[in-house]
Amino acid sequence: MTGTGHETGAGTGRGPEAPQETSRETPPETGRAQASAESLIAELDAERPARRLRGRTAAAVTIVALGLSLYALYWTFRPGPVLPYRMVFLAVVLPLTFVCYKPRRSGRDTLSPLDWALAALSLAVCAYPLVVFDDFIRRAFAPTAGDVIAGTLLTLLVLEACRRTVGWILPAVCLGFLAYAYYGGYLPIDWVIGHRGYDLERIVASFVMGTEGVYGVPLDVAATYIILFTIYGAVLDHSGAGKFFVDVSFAAFRRSRAAPGRTVTLAGFLLGTVSGSGVATTVSVGSVAWPILKRAGYPREQAGGVLAAAGIGAILSPPTLGAAAFIIAEYLRVSYLTVLVYATIPTLLYYLGIFLAIEMDSRRYGTTSAGADGPRAWDLVRRFGYHFSSLFVIVALMALGQSPFRAVVYATVLAFLLSFLDRERRLTPRRAARALAEGTRGVLPVAVTCAAAGTIVAVVTLTGLGLKASSVIVGLSGGVLAITAVACALAVLLLGLAVPVTASFVIAAVIIAPALFDLGVERPEAYMFIFYYAVLSEVSPPTALSAFAASAITGGNATRTMLATWKYTLPAFLVPFAFVLAPSGSALLAQGPAGEVLLAAAVSALAVAALAVATGGWMLGPAGPVERSLCAAAAVLLLVLSRTPVLVGLGAMVLALVVHLVLRNVRRNREASA
Repeated sequence: MTGTGHETGAGTGRGPEAPQETSRETPPETGRAQASAESLIAELDAERPARRLRGRTAAAVTIVALGLSLYALYWTFRPGPVLPYRMVFLAVVLPLTFVCYKPRRSGRDTLSPLDWALAALSLAVCAYPLVVFDDFIRRAFAPTAGDVIAGTLLTLLVLEACRRTVGWILPAVCLGFLAYAYYGGYLPIDWVIGHRGYDLERIVASFVMGTEGVYGVPLDVAATYIILFTIYGAVLDHSGAGKFFVDVSFAAFRRSRAAPGRTVTLAGFLLGTVSGSGVATTVSVGSVAWPILKRAGYPREQAGGVLAAAGIGAILSPPTLGAAAFIIAEYLRVSYLTVLVYATIPTLLYYLGIFLAIEMDSRRYGTTSAGADGPRAWDLVRRFGYHFSSLFVIVALMALGQSPFRAVVYATVLAFLLSFLDRERRLTPRRAARALAEGTRGVLPVAVTCAAAGTIVAVVTLTGLGLKASSVIVGLSGGVLAITAVACALAVLLLGLAVPVTASFVIAAVIIAPALFDLGVERPEAYMFIFYYAVLSEVSPPTALSAFAASAITGGNATRTMLATWKYTLPAFLVPFAFVLAPSGSALLAQGPAGEVLLAAAVSALAVAALAVATGGWMLGPAGPVERSLCAAAAVLLLVLSRTPVLVGLGAMVLALVVHLVLRNVRRNREASA
């Protein structure tokens, strides 16, 4: 489990060591539930600092983390050269990682002399190029022995920090790429992936002496976009937004039999803007929602599936998509708002599929509303609805031309000011400082993951591996786009089982995406295709962390919970194929004429509905094999988004409905005669 941690990027970063502030009225059982949830997050979610720091060490970490947050906020309005900023950022992040994370999850919370030594060494090797910056950059093609030693140590320290945060698999992959760069010259000359070979000096220079490698685009994203969003999430959380989002979700749906499932889904969507983590959202919502789902009549595995699907939806949903979405913006050289627009229709289709599946399951299992007493949704919105305002401000400011950096900073300031409307949650200087510090702690695992992934990008760039791998994939698929897309999807899923989402996307973007480019797929469609499959690795067996977390809460079977989660998230597995295969696939990313975009969205919504029938086994009543098979075929045909397949798909849906009505009447007549 420890080797398959996933991160998303826009979260609060609240770790087990962060002191929790609760109301005086919090009942003991609620406190126990919160402690249990935090323990589960710490166990399953690799994004959370693993040490519970106390005393002077905790105070020192808070001060340093606060300083980095303030520096990031300052740099947003007074930017300077990018490379020195990235170096300073890593010079703070790397030592903090060795202090905040244990070398082993079962280790003690106290720091050993080795931890302090690694923290000091990482500070030294990160500061080294800053002291001699101009000369350091000038000799990038002829590094000195000191440069090579410092660069080698920095690379190893980044890999060790990555191992502590997200497990050993990503560092092992990085070492494999390093070995390929060094020993690739020994491969037979007629091998596709062979190259001339590079010595240690050249490899280290590509890793640490420029804007590639460790200091490349992935780290830049962590040092700019991600830290600002983790600060924003921490401020929202401390201002009470997370609690409000859950409360208003439970108040919004009370009476219908599908209300508990809808509530969980809405709560996951809203809470994801605060937590930014699939596992954390699943656990946070599940610790509150599972008793209600159980009382409503949901089986353990189905309830776990709803919880995990809601948690993953938090990563896929604007305005705070995962870290990979920020990297997409950098790779495409488009605004982050453009990437949010790309994600809008797929997100709506994702939630449509979940809501339809919930409606069907509520009838299949005979669930009840399980309505709980409490304030009405409107009363909560009237009192605490201001928590929504900062979310709208982010999008509105970007639409008005502000950079995402400034938009999220302004939204953070607004959330801070609005916190004073709630006496219990107002951000006093002490609480505001703690929130800013937690923002930095939240970015630690993402930052070291991005730095490690940068070494892979450097190797791919140095050796030309991306183009070589592309030719291999295209050759094996015979140049058929559909087969290539399936192969790419499977490759990204397999990669995502081993490494975090951000690293999975970065690796796939430089190695797998070129195969799609070669066959005529445009870059936005290819990158979004890879992005969704990188995220979906979180719900793919055998290492579906969100599903594992959900099964731990409900006590259900982990495998069956994973299968239930897969059922709820199936539209997200199929819709991305329309991006790259359908003639009008770009319309699903809101590209093209408005009429074409709306038509593509409507047809895809019908496909999702047909898919829900195929997996959920329900139309106006229980659906049999014939109806389900027809609907499955209809879903595939509709997603082709071409006139003839769409017409055939619509015909299959109509036929499925007719067959269902006929068989339903036959069953009713038999029951009446009996």
